[in-house]
Amino acid sequence: MLDAAARRLIDPPLNAVGRRLAARGITANGVTLVGLALGILAAVTIALGAAGWALVPLLASRLADGLDGAVARATRKTDFGGYLDIWADFLFYGAVPFAFALADPANATAAAFLLLSFYVNGTSFLGFAAMAGKRGLETTAQGSKSLYYSSGLLEGTETIAFFVLLCLAPAWFVPLAFGFGVLCLVTATARVLNARNILTD
Repeated sequence: MLDAAARRLIDPPLNAVGRRLAARGITANGVTLVGLALGILAAVTIALGAAGWALVPLLASRLADGLDGAVARATRKTDFGGYLDIWADFLFYGAVPFAFALADPANATAAAFLLLSFYVNGTSFLGFAAMAGKRGLETTAQGSKSLYYSSGLLEGTETIAFFVLLCLAPAWFVPLAFGFGVLCLVTATARVLNARNILTD
């Protein structure tokens, strides 16, 4: 819901930094992998019971996730780069709930429900992107992307804010995870209904 507005604010500075990184020979895929490594470090930190400290690599990871696209725009966007980016994102999104389950077994059921909601929401997003690509549909509402980004109640901005909240208040993981998971399912349902309107022959 907030991604389009967030992109208008963050894209200009990200693009400026991306051009500088590209001028130094840094590749977009390299930035993607650094971001993934930082995200995994954040998850490991959470699993070790230090959720507050995980904020540093978590936010750095999301910064890298924004910068890889900026570097690609300053050089050359590739299909593999877009694929690698979305794969790294989903790995990161799955690692964080799993880390909270490892940190405290009492979180396991809520983490499983959250992962289920991510799975359902992710398929509603990626499935539509595949069909949109097949039909030649395009959008730049969330910025210039490698695949069709369908809008929804919960998008990347909301998910990052949610992860930050979890790190700041790990004792509230269970109710927060159930609440966010329900909203993910609402988002997925809305995307399926929207896809029915757009993709029906």
